[in-house]
Parts: sequence; C-alpha cells; structure tokens
Amino acid sequence: MTDSASLSEDLLALDNQVCFALVTAARNVVSIYRPILEPLGLTHPQYLVMLALWERSPRSLRDLSDELALEPATLSPLLKRLDAQDLVTRSRRENDERVLDVKLTPAGERLRERALEVPPQVMESVGTDAAALLALRDALAPFAGRRRP
Repeated sequence: MTDSASLSEDLLALDNQVCFALVTAARNVVSIYRPILEPLGLTHPQYLVMLALWERSPRSLRDLSDELALEPATLSPLLKRLDAQDLVTRSRRENDERVLDVKLTPAGERLRERALEVPPQVMESVGTDAAALLALRDALAPFAGRRRP
C-alpha cells in the first residue's frame, strides 16, 4: 500500500472524522447539562433561550431565532413552555403586530442567580477549567459559523 493510499484510508476512518467527534460531543454535552439544569426546571434548549434573554430582554422571536440558530417553529414551543413556567412573557409589538416580543418575567430574572452555578458544575463534571472551555469554544468557532476574536 502506498503512503497516499494509507493516508486516504486513515482520513476516512470514523475515529478521524471531525463530524463524528462533534456529533458525539454534542450529545454528551446535553447529557452532562441535564442533571445540572433539572433543579432549575430547564431543558438544555430552554437554558440556551434563557441565556440569550439574560443578555438582553425583551427580544423579538426573530432575533432569538437568529441568535440561537433555531427556526422560529422550533423556538415557539420552547417559549410557550417557558411562558407556562412564568419565566417569560410573549406579546405582539404595539407598532407592528407581526413582531412577537419575548421578555423575562421577574421570576425569569431571578432564575439567573441560580443559573450562575451551572458553569462551575459543568466544569467540575468534566474535570476542566474555564480557560480550557474558552479554548475549546474558540477552536469550534469555524464549525459553529461564528468567529471569535
């Protein structure tokens, strides 16, 4: 076997595929977060919505959809459940009823304090620190469609 043939076979090995590593890691990340988020009453997708709203509230459904890279049809049921938990409100914009605004409730704002414990618990769970997680995030930026400074 030539070096180039051997290299081609190595490049096609499942364990050498970035896509496989990312899919496996994504699935595992959600399972790491599940027990940490459970006491907050949040699923991982709901946690992502809350993170975006803790950065800025109110936000339009379209803005949240763009920020989270989720289709509005996927995001709407998440928002409905968060609304039922009294963490957010959804209302049509007065000057443009086509726009649905999502706003944190006081309970949603208070939940942020409890959520501050999530990142340290995740780091402890995987045995890493903030610097390593930031480096990983930055290394994944080309695959996530976002560029980090």
